[in-house]
Amino acid sequence: MATLHPMAALSRLVRSSNSSGSSHRPRRTGPAVLCALIAAAASTSGCATRIGRDTDNGLPTLQVQSSSLLTPANGGQSIGSQDLRPGDIILSATHGINSLGIRAITLSPVSHAALYLGDDRIIEAVGSGVRTRSTAEFVADEATIVAFRHPGMTDDHAVAMRAFAQAQDGKKYNTAGIVLQAPFTLQRKYCELPLVPGSVRDACIRGIAAIQLGAARNDRFFCSQLVLETYRAADLPLTDASALLISPADLLHMREGDVPSVQIKQALQYVGHLKGGHVSTDVAATGQPAP
Repeated sequence: MATLHPMAALSRLVRSSNSSGSSHRPRRTGPAVLCALIAAAASTSGCATRIGRDTDNGLPTLQVQSSSLLTPANGGQSIGSQDLRPGDIILSATHGINSLGIRAITLSPVSHAALYLGDDRIIEAVGSGVRTRSTAEFVADEATIVAFRHPGMTDDHAVAMRAFAQAQDGKKYNTAGIVLQAPFTLQRKYCELPLVPGSVRDACIRGIAAIQLGAARNDRFFCSQLVLETYRAADLPLTDASALLISPADLLHMREGDVPSVQIKQALQYVGHLKGGHVSTDVAATGQPAP
C-alpha cells in the first residue's frame, strides 16, 4: 500500500498542475496525486483513501487503495497447489476480452474469484453456472492466479464452507446481477474519491447498491458473490455489505495493507501466486506476510 503525507501530496499536486510543458508523465506521479488529478479532471474514477500513521515517526499519512503490480520474482512468492488450505480465496485474470473489460472497469488486475475447497478442488461461478474442478484445470485456464487467506479460518469453518459450496454446485450463474454491476461500478466511483472518510464511503456504496442492485437471490451466483456467501454461511463473514456489490477487485482490496472500499471484518493475508502471468496482470504482494 502506498503512503503519502497529506501536505506533501497537496504540494506535489499544485506543482504538477502549475507546471508548463507536456513532458510530465502521470505514471511517474505518486499514486495519491495521480488519483486526485484524475478525480479533479473527470470525476469518473475512484481511488479510496484513508488517513493512517507512519510506523516510523507516527505522523499522519494518506494511505491509498493499491493495485500495485509485482511478479513473484520482485515482491511476491510462487506457490503450488500443495500450499493452499481449504477456504483460501483465489483471484485471477486471463488475457481474454471479458477479463480485460472487467479489469478496465474496476481498475484492478484481477477479474475472477474462486474458492479452494481442499482435496485439490476449486469451486467457482462462471457463465455456465457453479462448478467444481481440479486445481490443475483451473491453473491451466488462467494467466494470473493469486491466493489469499482468512487468518481466522478453522477446520470447522472449512467444513461448513465446503458443505455450503458443494450444495451450490450446478446452480445457475447470476447473469442479471453481473449485468447490473457495470452501471453500479461506474456510479460507485463517486463514493471512492480521495479523502472521502471510510464510513461515508461505505454508506455511499451501500446506498447506491440498494437502489441499483436490488436483493440477492439464493439460487444463482456470480463469482465473487459465491465466495462472499460461502464465507457468510460458515459464520465467517468478510463484510456486512451485500455480496451483490462485491467484485473480485473488492476482494483484492481486502488484503492486509490495502484500503478496502467497504468496511470489512478481517483483512486477508497474502499466500502467494499459483501462476505469475505477465507483469501487466500480476497482483502485488504489497508487504503481505508469508503464510
